[in-house]
Amino acid sequence: MAGGVKLTGPGTWVRHEDVVQVKVPLPFPLRWVNSYLLEGPEGFTLIDPGLRTAEAEQHWEAALSELGVAFTDIERIVLTHHHPDHYGLAGWFQQRSGGAPVLLSGTGLKQARLLWGDGQPMTEQLLALFQRHGLPAELAPQLREHMDGFVPSVSPQPQVTLVQAGETVRLGGAPYAAIETPGHAAGHLMFYAADSRKLFCGDHVLPQISPNVSYLPGGIDENPLASYMASLEQVSRLDVSLAFPGHREPFSHFAARALELVRHHEERLGLMKAQLAEAKSAYQVCRDTFGDRLSLHQLRFALAETLAHLIWLREAGQVRETEAEGQARFIAGTD
Repeated sequence: MAGGVKLTGPGTWVRHEDVVQVKVPLPFPLRWVNSYLLEGPEGFTLIDPGLRTAEAEQHWEAALSELGVAFTDIERIVLTHHHPDHYGLAGWFQQRSGGAPVLLSGTGLKQARLLWGDGQPMTEQLLALFQRHGLPAELAPQLREHMDGFVPSVSPQPQVTLVQAGETVRLGGAPYAAIETPGHAAGHLMFYAADSRKLFCGDHVLPQISPNVSYLPGGIDENPLASYMASLEQVSRLDVSLAFPGHREPFSHFAARALELVRHHEERLGLMKAQLAEAKSAYQVCRDTFGDRLSLHQLRFALAETLAHLIWLREAGQVRETEAEGQARFIAGTD
């Protein structure tokens, strides 16, 4: 591998001892997603290669050239979760590497197939859910087009090797434990090495920004915010010296940040409950919470996150959900 040069700005790479952080550009406000390369005795492990765009492909070709790594040096591709900004280039890398296995949880694979498999069944389910919860009818065609637009960014689909929670996975030359961390994504896995106290945390815990926690139809996780907050409490007990996140920079205050995210969501729950002295749709609560200047991309995730919070409040008995003429409303209080 080429010498340890630190470049600046998004879409570049940085070395952290035996881990190379590659900043893969994104066409979203997040600006880049972190991928990681770890060298082992048989080649390189690549974690979360990024969203497939022409810019990302060009960046990877340049970065690997600078690092002295050939595509055929990639021996395995490990995915923390199925979201397109992590999963998207997995099939492309699998082809370019000559067939490196792509590791993903079974739940992650199921969701990828719902989102981007034959007929993209999640699209219609999500549109029906959003319209039941107040999405204006005129926005539905735009949202369908938006969701369909991700298909090229995750193609070709990889052939996946399933990895189970609790399994030991070799990343580079070291064993890491796969830890299931639901909430941001069902089937999300973190990878932890107790000896080095290093953690690849995907999007489960991010510094500076709060990971999106969305409710999705399909019965995979009926209360994702409850799953997320419980998981944050559990992983806050890990002894972590350095956490490598999916976005922003590696950080050392993992436990404190995990608990800070719990408090953030407790505050958000209180804020949403306070808005429900009178019955409102999830769409109204979303707009009241996140504002009216959201892009379509942002609205999709803000509405799904609003639903996750309202479902938590409903299941905790703090709000009631009612329905009339196919439209759902939430109001504070119990029956």
